[in-house]
Amino acid sequence: MTQPLEKRKPDYTEGSIIQSILKMGTPSMIGFLASHIYYMIDMFWLSRLPEKETAVAAVTIFSNISWVFFSFNSLIGAGSVAIISRRYGEKNYDATETAIKETFLLKWLSGLILGVVGFFLIEKLVYIGGARGETFDLGVQYGRVIFLGMSFFYATYSVYTAMRGVANPNMAMGLMLGSTLLNLILDPLFIFGYLGFPKLGVLGAAIASVTSYTLTFLTGVLIFYTGVTSVRLHIKSKVSMSISTMLQIVKIGVPSWLGDMSYSGSRFVIMPMIAVFGNQVVAAYGVGMQISAIGISILVGIGLGLASLIGHNIGSGKKIRAQATANQAILLGIGIMIGLGIIVIAFGKSIMSIYFSTPETISHGVMLLRIFAVSFPFIGAYIMLEEIYIGVGLNTPVMIINMGNAWALQIPSIYALTQILSFNQNAVWWAMVGSSTISAFVLYMYFRRGQWLHVKV
Repeated sequence: MTQPLEKRKPDYTEGSIIQSILKMGTPSMIGFLASHIYYMIDMFWLSRLPEKETAVAAVTIFSNISWVFFSFNSLIGAGSVAIISRRYGEKNYDATETAIKETFLLKWLSGLILGVVGFFLIEKLVYIGGARGETFDLGVQYGRVIFLGMSFFYATYSVYTAMRGVANPNMAMGLMLGSTLLNLILDPLFIFGYLGFPKLGVLGAAIASVTSYTLTFLTGVLIFYTGVTSVRLHIKSKVSMSISTMLQIVKIGVPSWLGDMSYSGSRFVIMPMIAVFGNQVVAAYGVGMQISAIGISILVGIGLGLASLIGHNIGSGKKIRAQATANQAILLGIGIMIGLGIIVIAFGKSIMSIYFSTPETISHGVMLLRIFAVSFPFIGAYIMLEEIYIGVGLNTPVMIINMGNAWALQIPSIYALTQILSFNQNAVWWAMVGSSTISAFVLYMYFRRGQWLHVKV
């Protein structure tokens, strides 16, 4: 006879707060860090192609395009975090199961629709993004494959979200590590044609990514249906899926989506203003962003666990503990990013030399890293605050600040500094630093008012 489900339900709303944050967040952090390391290695392999900076620049330009499409992920993702974790905290496991299934369905369908749109618009998008000549051709090749697999990209992240939402962060971590390992194996095989595989270059990198995400999603769904997770999925659930509950997930996510769309849209607008400085600057920007994003990946990983933990606490009626959890998480985020800032300032040149041999490209990358490091502590606080609001389903404040950051601060200042005053690319980096710092301060001041503790979903 199977063991009662109640004996298997983890509960992180008791005991040490920092231990609860780390227990929920560390597995996600490891998983996301591993995934990000894959992207860094992906850039490394691409930089070893004959096209070198051109290949890296092509993928960098497409990445800014893909952010616009991936921002739609938040339309469902943010709401699913709040609903799944809150229902689990309420111990309403039947409703939790239904929320997971609804999330999978919404994510896969939305990814499919957007992937089709992107596939047919890819040439126009890459051109608008600033790519020309060989950079344009490589960006189109890479983008077409990514768009074809977008439904699985979308749905795979919901598998991770659902596992964290039902207090199984270690499973999410294991699945992410497995996906990353598969990517790492497939990448050189498809890019360089090792072991008899076709030599596909940049196109091979895209095929490797789509293959690994597809297999990861199918594996994750199978795990949920076998009952290994705290909440098991069934072919026929006790609580039926409904349009109204799916609309609730979407409704909660609309502000988060608008905020992410605003941010990613601004990256799309800014990219041509960076591209005018040449492929060396674009390539340095692409790698520099990946290096900077190490800390962001760590914090997003912890933050995703934190969002579920905040939902558990609010769902259990433990508002004082939720407040204390939030405060400690913010300090943790600041500390991690200060550490990363020290590292990139001290070893920026050595890091960039791994990817590039051209002194000018290395110099551009080192300067970018040193400038970005100034804003790292503020970004650390901002990411933790954003995840706290996601955990309770209150995404409007972050949306407003993200929109202000992108369209009122970054784009006007970058345009004025580079197009009117004719400053070089360093002015772009300083504009990004200034806007991030201001945004973090504003969001923290709003957080201190405490309305987030009283949100109902």
